[in-house]
Amino acid sequence: MAMRIKCPECGRLAEWSRDNPFRPFCSERCKMVDLGEWATGNRYIPGEQMTPEEEAEEPGQESH
Repeated sequence: MAMRIKCPECGRLAEWSRDNPFRPFCSERCKMVDLGEWATGNRYIPGEQMTPEEEAEEPGQESH
């Protein structure tokens, strides 16, 4: 029997198994809503604001 967890988006129970391609979400809709929140900046990992100069110095970033 697969473990059941609360969907982080809507709170419904979702199956945590390889059979659920949307895990930890219960559906594609909840997965896409969450992605949209990250893409628009409504969800983010807190940190210090970087200046454009600091961003340009980040490893792996191209200088302009």
